[in-house]
Amino acid sequence: MTSPRRDPIERIDQKAPHEPLTTYYPDESRRRVWLRGMFDRTASDYDAIERAMAFGSGPWYRNRALRSAGLARGMRVLDVGMGTGLVTKEAVAITGDPSLVTGIDPSPGMVGKAVLPIGVETRIGTAENLPCDSAAYDFLCMGFALRHVSDLACVFDEYFRVLAPGGRLCVLEITRPAHGLGVAALKFYMRGVVPVIARVVGKKEESVELMRYYWDTIEACVPPDTVLAAIRHAGFADVRRDVELGIFSAYCATKPAA
Repeated sequence: MTSPRRDPIERIDQKAPHEPLTTYYPDESRRRVWLRGMFDRTASDYDAIERAMAFGSGPWYRNRALRSAGLARGMRVLDVGMGTGLVTKEAVAITGDPSLVTGIDPSPGMVGKAVLPIGVETRIGTAENLPCDSAAYDFLCMGFALRHVSDLACVFDEYFRVLAPGGRLCVLEITRPAHGLGVAALKFYMRGVVPVIARVVGKKEESVELMRYYWDTIEACVPPDTVLAAIRHAGFADVRRDVELGIFSAYCATKPAA
């Protein structure tokens, strides 16, 4: 059975998940350099801010989302955009073997702050050009980093490439609410409260800027239907979006068996 993968020349209309945010960097060509530098410089604050802003619920949600997407004991896992390893740790807990889990991130600063079980492999690389063999993993996850890539179609093509036939995909993301009241509430929290948390909990003023940037990327990001279309375009089957509280999206899919 051949996969429904389309001609790679065809592209979805939207490449990057949002237009350049010129308050932070001058144009799209500088986005990756600016973002990597920002993550490098704020890595030491990241885990403390995440725990405070999520009220300690992060590990529970990440673990449940990975299990719901099909992650199970013994699977080979690739965690893309691993950051400080928050999703990576839950993948290890579920698979039961650190040597089965590999984490990749473009920020050496973030990877350097990750405290992981012995045996987890880490690599420096981007989602658009994964330093991985084809068909090498049974499960690929990405935690709250899709807003930071440069080309949705390229990313999901890479995810399709490195997954083995029958492999599972799980991309976690914060999504702009569908209605005005929800947007206003999330904006107040992300743009007003979270930067204050970052200032109190963090040690670097740049961490406050990073949290403001988080909201701006959420607000500007393409809608879920565009992400789902990009996943289908890459050739994935059983594509779905699981939603919690109207804002936490888990994009799940399967690479068809050969």
